Amino acid sequence: MARNEWNAGSLLGLSGSYWQTCTLHAGVKLDLFSTIEEGKSRPVQIAERSGLHLRGVTTLLNALVAMDLLDKSGDHYANVEASRSLLVKSSPQYLGHIIMHHHHLVEAWSNLDKSVRNGKPVGGNVTENEAGRESFLMGMFNLAMGIAPLISKEIDLAGKKHLLDLGGGPGTYAIHFCLKNPTLKATIADLSTTRPFAEKTVANFNLSDRIDFISTNYLEDHLDGRYDVAWLSHILHGEGPDECRMILEKSVSVLGKGGHLFVHDFILDDTSDGPLFPATFSLNMLLNTKKGRSYTESQIRNMLSEAGLHHIERLPFRGPNESSIVVARR
Repeated sequence: MARNEWNAGSLLGLSGSYWQTCTLHAGVKLDLFSTIEEGKSRPVQIAERSGLHLRGVTTLLNALVAMDLLDKSGDHYANVEASRSLLVKSSPQYLGHIIMHHHHLVEAWSNLDKSVRNGKPVGGNVTENEAGRESFLMGMFNLAMGIAPLISKEIDLAGKKHLLDLGGGPGTYAIHFCLKNPTLKATIADLSTTRPFAEKTVANFNLSDRIDFISTNYLEDHLDGRYDVAWLSHILHGEGPDECRMILEKSVSVLGKGGHLFVHDFILDDTSDGPLFPATFSLNMLLNTKKGRSYTESQIRNMLSEAGLHHIERLPFRGPNESSIVVARR
């Protein structure tokens, strides 16, 4: 892959790119895109409806036009097609929750140098409060809703009877695996604070009779049951190597002979210096967790082998932000 040819202009553009990020975050946080879609197209209307300062909202709207997120005709503003589908709350493709999750991480990222100096996280737990927890859970749900239907088509679970969605949050993957495989049942195992959201989401897909929920802290609790498939999506990166080995050992302990274990995560090249998103995501884990990081394919393979699994392979699937899947068999 060709390296970026950096110069003064491109470096300064990168350095100031957070200005556009914060502009997007403000537009989403103030729900301007939904307000415009409701027919409030003039700054004075938006200011009156939302209790915003007229000068402030006008300046923000004009910046969003400059970023091609809004169109402008006279003093009337309108959503472009992408904003209408991705930034209006009533849209099924709404990404505002994950954007707000990114917003809650901004303060930690502004102190990256401190984490690099001492190797310790500087960010608080963004899911401790209700707003942060909603942004995280709904954001993960929104992202998974775009990926899970694709993955469920690529992974053959024919003949499998029971799937464990470990750390499954709202159960998006369990839902789509069950939709694709009519005889499959699934269990979502996650923290008790996740249960209400998960059960509501499962019920919305009319799958409450096939998908159940067990309250589990996979670091502290013993896993029970017997499963044909264990699905671990985006949980290893939150933990250190020893914790990952323990999680995999617990997962293998409830996996029947011949069962499959899938690891879906942001996987680094074996040199650890790419792809770009897994490399920068590893910094996000440095900032916000005690031991979390992105892992290389070789590291994941070794941990799976140490857990007693074999026939380890990386599937051809590549998701947004370079998410990948490694599968192994007991």
